[in-house]
Amino acid sequence: MNIVVVGAQWGDEGKGKLIDILSKDSDITVRYQGGNNAGHTVVVGKQVYVFHLIPSAILHKGKTCVIGNGAVIDPKALLDEIAGLKKRKIEVTSRKLKISGLAHVVMPYHRILDGLRESKRKNKIGTTGRGIGPCYADKVTRCGIRMVDLLNPRILKEKLEDNLREKNEIFSKVYGQHDFAFGDIYKEYLGYGQQLKAYVCDAALFLNREIDRKQSVLFEGAQGTFLDIDFGTYPFVTSSNSIVGGASSGTGVPPTKIDKVIACVKAYTTRVGEGPFPSEFADRLKDEIRNKGQEFGATTGRPRRCGWFDAVLVRYSVILNGISELAVMKLDVLDDLPKLKICTAYRHRGKIYKDFPMDFEVLNRAEPIYEELDGWQTATNGIRKFQALPPNARRYVDRVEELVGARIKYISIGSKRDEIIVR
Repeated sequence: MNIVVVGAQWGDEGKGKLIDILSKDSDITVRYQGGNNAGHTVVVGKQVYVFHLIPSAILHKGKTCVIGNGAVIDPKALLDEIAGLKKRKIEVTSRKLKISGLAHVVMPYHRILDGLRESKRKNKIGTTGRGIGPCYADKVTRCGIRMVDLLNPRILKEKLEDNLREKNEIFSKVYGQHDFAFGDIYKEYLGYGQQLKAYVCDAALFLNREIDRKQSVLFEGAQGTFLDIDFGTYPFVTSSNSIVGGASSGTGVPPTKIDKVIACVKAYTTRVGEGPFPSEFADRLKDEIRNKGQEFGATTGRPRRCGWFDAVLVRYSVILNGISELAVMKLDVLDDLPKLKICTAYRHRGKIYKDFPMDFEVLNRAEPIYEELDGWQTATNGIRKFQALPPNARRYVDRVEELVGARIKYISIGSKRDEIIVR
């Protein structure tokens, strides 16, 4: 079975843990979008692994990991990630890791431009400064450099010269910055190409041929539905399609070969960076949940904003992604609360919105309408069966399931691999 795992909120939902569990039963795991601006954290025993580009399935023996064409790759960051895994005795051979030659490359000027653009904005996006947005922008304006170009000195020279001719004009005249030197970048990136050459392939051909051989594929997205470039809370979004539709365009595997979509949600809501967040907690509760849930970015360390579960948000995500099953993560973080709230609608200027609004002003100024439930105030992280959960915890899960219109199959009650309930 070929399964896509997506985030149904603003990212950081715990996809890394779910993917780690599901990838045991999949032959291949492929990352279909995003760059090293995202992180997946997996806890195995006392070992903590943070992945930025490589799928976490690399931890399982006999599995193949693929970075698809929809991802953007900072080759230095990728090589550092490979080296870090090898230091921890994790095998990363060309049999275990494959990289699409069509994936675009994050260049030094992308990272600098990312920071400069953010510094000029009045309404800051909250970018990680990793150069992801400018890299995707170059892809769309047809001046990007791809992984396969790093293997061809003539093509790399031609493309890099063209890019620097334009980029250096922008850097000097718009931002008052120094030019980038062609020779240094050319030599550096040719070197990266040689180090990564063994991993580069036509990933679309590889994936489709393996599917035809009845091999199962797990598609791994980064970020979440509401950071999607089209359907997210624009402009406070990422630069790629993080919804299920990105799985096909980001890998070359047609949608007819995808069997199921599973989405991760937190038992509450978080987001990193700027942008609207109707169900955000007041400061005291925000600090309490942030500290208990360790809500700090795996890539940047930035504190995440926290709030009540937003059923309006997730219900729309279920529709957009065709979600058949949900995984609710970090239920244990709510263990101590006497009362819980679920946002069931928004109110703006006297009008009730039960569906997610397109109008940014409505979303930005919406007042959440809450349904209140009793908490359970009992530790849950030792529990492995749904019926063994406290009655109020079961009621909370059942109510979320009812409000969002998708079955909850997985309930995570801790950060470790085995701290999960499968219904």
